[in-house]
Amino acid sequence: MKCLDVFLRLSFVTLIALAQTTHEYNFTTGWVKANPDGMHEKNMIGFNGAWPLPDIHINKGDRVVIRLTNGLQNLKTSLHFHGLFHKVSEGNQNEMDGPEMVTQCPISPGDTYIYNFTVPDQVGTFWYHSHSGAQYTDGMRAALIIHDDGAPFEYDRDLTIQISDLYHKPYFQVMEEFLSRYNPTGAEPVPQNVLLNNTVNATINFEPNKTYLLRFLNVGNFISQYIYMEDHEFTVVEVDGVYVKPKTTNLLYIATGQRVAVLVHSQKTSSRNYALMQGMDATMLDVITPGLQLNRTTKIEYDSGSNDVSEYFIDSYKDAMNDFYLEPLDKMEILDDYDYQITLDVKMDNLGNGVNYAFFNNITYVAPKIPTLSTVLSAPEDLISNPWIYGDNINAFVLEHGEVIELVVNNYDDNRHPFHMHGHNFQIIQKSQGFDEDPVPYNESAPIEAFPGIPMRRDTVVLEANGHVVFRFVADNPGVWMFHCHVDWHLEQGLAAVFVEAPKQLRAMEQLSDNYKQVCRNSNMALKGNAAGDFRDWLNLENLPRQPAPLPEGFTLKGFLALAVSVLIGIWGLYTIVQYGFNENKQDDEELYSKLKKILHEAGQLE
Repeated sequence: MKCLDVFLRLSFVTLIALAQTTHEYNFTTGWVKANPDGMHEKNMIGFNGAWPLPDIHINKGDRVVIRLTNGLQNLKTSLHFHGLFHKVSEGNQNEMDGPEMVTQCPISPGDTYIYNFTVPDQVGTFWYHSHSGAQYTDGMRAALIIHDDGAPFEYDRDLTIQISDLYHKPYFQVMEEFLSRYNPTGAEPVPQNVLLNNTVNATINFEPNKTYLLRFLNVGNFISQYIYMEDHEFTVVEVDGVYVKPKTTNLLYIATGQRVAVLVHSQKTSSRNYALMQGMDATMLDVITPGLQLNRTTKIEYDSGSNDVSEYFIDSYKDAMNDFYLEPLDKMEILDDYDYQITLDVKMDNLGNGVNYAFFNNITYVAPKIPTLSTVLSAPEDLISNPWIYGDNINAFVLEHGEVIELVVNNYDDNRHPFHMHGHNFQIIQKSQGFDEDPVPYNESAPIEAFPGIPMRRDTVVLEANGHVVFRFVADNPGVWMFHCHVDWHLEQGLAAVFVEAPKQLRAMEQLSDNYKQVCRNSNMALKGNAAGDFRDWLNLENLPRQPAPLPEGFTLKGFLALAVSVLIGIWGLYTIVQYGFNENKQDDEELYSKLKKILHEAGQLE
């Protein structure tokens, strides 16, 4: 049976190879001076001395070969192809997925990693970006479009539109200030601007009476954005590489990591130009800094001789399209009841070093000593399905081949989180609204609404503030797949889990490439062992990197409030002494004691 499986796999690969075109790229990373918003020159991460990075356009069934050389002198790097499945059964390798310490070792300065994969059956709008630290914040990102001659809609022109946020400081400086005890509330860094196609001065040219396919990609780090166009409608036809039943809307909401392709019919005449608007989701900001421009205008140009367009505003953002109610065009029905349910509770809290971290089930992701893929491919047969060897610091879950997985994510945080899954699309079977006050976790016995018969599928979905979302997918893609928030600041805080999917099947089909081994050696990383790098005692995790210790007793939010109240009382006490010194009247000590007692009682420091 194993020989037959190998024969069928090789036959499939041979057929793909006969039909495909190979697209080869040689990229070297490096810092490039740029001024994306015309307000601040900074270093961006470019390829071959140029920035922005090139968009990659291929056709269904093609092969991509990227030789990535790290030209950053003091930083390691990697590359992830957002939304691609990299199915080993289709001739690919799990190591091509790219996140460092998950499916590969980081690429050291001067080293080269070769990404080599096919896309036999995926089509639509994708992108590629660094998966090391928050690197892509500084521009190491671009679109990857897989064209489909058999697309179920017609159009005259295909346009790719990247939206993003911009930070004037380098990403590592922003991250250092963010993950600091001097930022105990975990307030996310506020961007200085939003961009469209890497600038604030883009123009999109329209001709009258044409149909345009606009592919919107939010390739930013943090802010979700609203998109709307003056006197034009959007017809949604694809979401995250999934064709959907056409849905017309005037307002899109696109979180980081999400992609939405829409058809737009242009006006019949070229008598004037129109505004395409980007609006920041200001509810995600803890503070709106002075001078921050929440809206940006891009000109839809019909007539190059007419004046620039004016800002165009709508009354409310409440009517933005809700992806839960989209329907995939293939009409794939809801998966039957799950075999394995995983619940992940999202929380944000401080640990003993004073830094605010993000948690799944009280565990903040801390990278293991060797990539998890190395552990899968080197583990003893009797331990390969034991989640312990993958570490209790990465939220590791072992999935058996063919299981229907139900993933429940409850939000105990008052911000939105766009969650992205590597290696899969998932069915969205529940998606609550946001809640202002107490969190509302998923109640399996009383769901908020009936499960959809044909649920929407995508790879990145927004978890609303204090709400919940429920996914289902089939564990039919052997590999090590990351699941994480695509607000990259939150990923750096530790909001991630790892699914070790069908490890026995994966090991039967995949071996580490020579290039993988070379890159690991050049990063001084072992090629075998458990998460702690121990290959002699696989159950010994003594040297496992772990999250900081909890806050000492008393250093809680209530403790900080009590400290603040104590400081205020001290200042007020000094003030009364000064007043007493300048006042001939005698101080009423009883009245003063009563006031102090009242303040302490309200602060919870006096019963």
